[in-house]
Amino acid sequence: MCKPLAPLCSAVLSLVFPLTGWSTPSGVVTGAVPAVTAASPSTITTAAPVRAAFTLDDAIRRALDGHPRLRAAGHEVEANDGAVRQAALPPNPSLGLEQEDTRRETRTLTVLLSQPLELGGKRAARTALAQRGRDLAQADLDALRAEIRADAVQAFFEALLAQERVQAAEESSRIAGGGADVTARRVAAGKLAPNDETRARVAEAAARIELRQARADSRASRHALAAAVGIDEALIGPLDGRAESLPALPGEADIARRLADAPALRRARLEVDRAQAAYDLERARRIPDVTVTLGAKRAQEIGRNQAVIGVSLPLPLFDRNQGAQFEALKRRQAAEQLAEAESQRLRSEVLRAADELQARIDEVDALRREVLPGAREAHQAATRGFELGKFGFLDVLDAQRTWLQARTQLLDALARAHRANADLERRLGADDARPVASPQP
Repeated sequence: MCKPLAPLCSAVLSLVFPLTGWSTPSGVVTGAVPAVTAASPSTITTAAPVRAAFTLDDAIRRALDGHPRLRAAGHEVEANDGAVRQAALPPNPSLGLEQEDTRRETRTLTVLLSQPLELGGKRAARTALAQRGRDLAQADLDALRAEIRADAVQAFFEALLAQERVQAAEESSRIAGGGADVTARRVAAGKLAPNDETRARVAEAAARIELRQARADSRASRHALAAAVGIDEALIGPLDGRAESLPALPGEADIARRLADAPALRRARLEVDRAQAAYDLERARRIPDVTVTLGAKRAQEIGRNQAVIGVSLPLPLFDRNQGAQFEALKRRQAAEQLAEAESQRLRSEVLRAADELQARIDEVDALRREVLPGAREAHQAATRGFELGKFGFLDVLDAQRTWLQARTQLLDALARAHRANADLERRLGADDARPVASPQP
């Protein structure tokens, strides 16, 4: 029955099934720049400059080298350096001038130089408190570096996956369009019912809508990538990477090691240290400072200079800084409890994020090993059945659509895996010894 239609069947298959060789995720387009082919002199035209491919390493390097938020945090650390230098300075002396009487014959002129002397280790305690503030600013900078690095990695993979969704949507639209044209010809030849053409045209329109949405999502993802890296979007060329490369799941020992030095936990411990330094400063302030005065007095009546020496010492009868000490003590105790709570919260979130990453890795693995092969086999069976006249054209089109949907499902699963990895990296902090992603078979 199908022998007279062999040429027509061949034409249909060549239009509808150009992707029959795609079997594993290794066929996912990586977004690399196409190779330049030679052209004859008559066809050479002036082309726009080609931007270099933008890789994951480029995204991480550009984000860590010049992100505005990192520069702002660096200025904050430098500002705290100034606070440390200021805290280490001793109090300035004061120069005083006193005159008794206004008549020249009886007036007395006194010049005094007073120098406060800090007792009880106030300057050392004040410097230690400023140093703890500087350490906190540095911890904030380190935490921000880990966050920006994770954001850049996540944004890169989302943009790369969006780029590949566009390519998959273009293939789907082309296949749907070719199928609709073939269906229209077969309807005109009386081989198919008119409603088959309607269904094919509806599928073609739906594919075009999906393509427009995929292109809009790709543009939005590139905007987000530029913001995450902290550069102008015009500097980002075609993305080059392997979206199917899954993040490496850290082991329990690695998680425990990194958790002990996680940015949030390190900052909580530094808050305790700063509260302790503030308490030490308030305790030092309970001891009053001594002011030593040296000067000279010129009395016109006796016609000579007299030395002036004085010492001033406050009497701590009522104010011994006891209220400030109690306040600082309670703030230190509160910081200790908050650090303990932060440790428990962070451990729970890290373990949950690790479980989420494992689940996403398992999902991708299941799609690769079960869903995609099944969709491919169904597609091949529908193709053979169409060639033998057992299946209609729309059955084959449905099988093709199922296969393309399985590819989209894989891309979505990969995106979720990369988001889970970024969430884990934000909490544990960047680890240069751990690869960002590892290729999967």
